[in-house]
Amino acid sequence: MTAQAPDIRNIRARRTLWENTRRALATAPLSAWFGMVVILIYVIAAVFAPLIAPFGEAEIVGKAYQPAGAEFWLGTDQIGRDLFSRLIYGARNTIGIAFFTTLLSFIFGGTLGVFTALRRGWLDQILSRLVDAFLAIPVLIFALMLLAVFGKGIVNLILILALLDSTRVYRLARATALDVVVMDYVEAARLRGEGTGWIIFREILPNILPPLITEFGLRFCFVFLTIAALSFLGVGIQPPTADWGSMVAESKTLITFPVAKFPWIPAPFYPAIAIALLTVAINFVVDWFLHKTSGLRDEK
Repeated sequence: MTAQAPDIRNIRARRTLWENTRRALATAPLSAWFGMVVILIYVIAAVFAPLIAPFGEAEIVGKAYQPAGAEFWLGTDQIGRDLFSRLIYGARNTIGIAFFTTLLSFIFGGTLGVFTALRRGWLDQILSRLVDAFLAIPVLIFALMLLAVFGKGIVNLILILALLDSTRVYRLARATALDVVVMDYVEAARLRGEGTGWIIFREILPNILPPLITEFGLRFCFVFLTIAALSFLGVGIQPPTADWGSMVAESKTLITFPVAKFPWIPAPFYPAIAIALLTVAINFVVDWFLHKTSGLRDEK
């Protein structure tokens, strides 16, 4: 009976979580559902890009600037690559790199922020002043400088943006953790002799997850847009790897000098619309999640 008790509690906890999730989704506004559907479509496109895309990522399949039609749904680019295929592969590259960059920044900045809030002292003072110095420099300009020093490449791009973005995560994690470390249950864990890691991941982190999850969505948008901007400037994701920012840069002349192949939408607008749509969708979901976790009630 004793051995089965933890299993029963786990089953009940999972059922409660599922019921709460189902109720939350049932009461979600239309904007949140729109955002979740858009994010799901983007994730499917990113994961199954080789199966969905009709052509290869860098495969030259036609002439330059061929018109949109049955063979090429969005036409071809300046060297004859299928724009629709490039757009799908761009979802995998741009979203994937932005996600891992944001995740790395939260692992590093979040853990360090909670740790310094718990320990305080000289380490907290040094890191806080260092973070203040980093925050005083615009991210895009700093990233351009570091990429010029260390060289272009996906690994350098991820590490540099994760380092710069972790300063924002550090400030939020430290600020929210400072309100928790003074609670009685944290002091009780200390008196029991629990280690720092146990207190961080079992006592503090679960109680600051809602603002961190909200910030993760917002940080992802900022990183996502920064990667697109760097690729547009030629220092982000390098050709022939498909990326929405570089796709806009490659066909930007068609905005001022349109060709007959784009009777509806100029070529640079396709990746630009993809960037804007994902950003809006994530903000819809984050806004709804923040409202749900804040404890506020909708006005009747």
